[in-house]
Amino acid sequence: MKIEIMSSQVTLLQQMQEMQRVASQPPSIEPNEASGVSFSDAMRDVVGRVNEQQNIASRLMTAVDAGQSDDLVGAMVASQKAGLSFSALMQVRNKLMTGFDDIMRMPL
Repeated sequence: MKIEIMSSQVTLLQQMQEMQRVASQPPSIEPNEASGVSFSDAMRDVVGRVNEQQNIASRLMTAVDAGQSDDLVGAMVASQKAGLSFSALMQVRNKLMTGFDDIMRMPL
């Protein structure tokens, strides 16, 4: 149980350090080459990851509720992580819909 929590914390720390490294780089003005990944594929991947996080959180909470696990903290962290991921996904959806509406209202 403690090993799982520590490995989870190490993973989160590594992700935060990677985000900090990327954020500290100056923005590039030059256009990038096409990555070969379509927008729909990227969105499908993100939705799949959010779904997987919610499934993991659900399984962990069910295990705690059934008494099969005593890792309540891990289950709560997974639940919060899934909730944040879902909220971020909804924000992206809202921005996309706003952009789509703006494009539809543009005069020709």
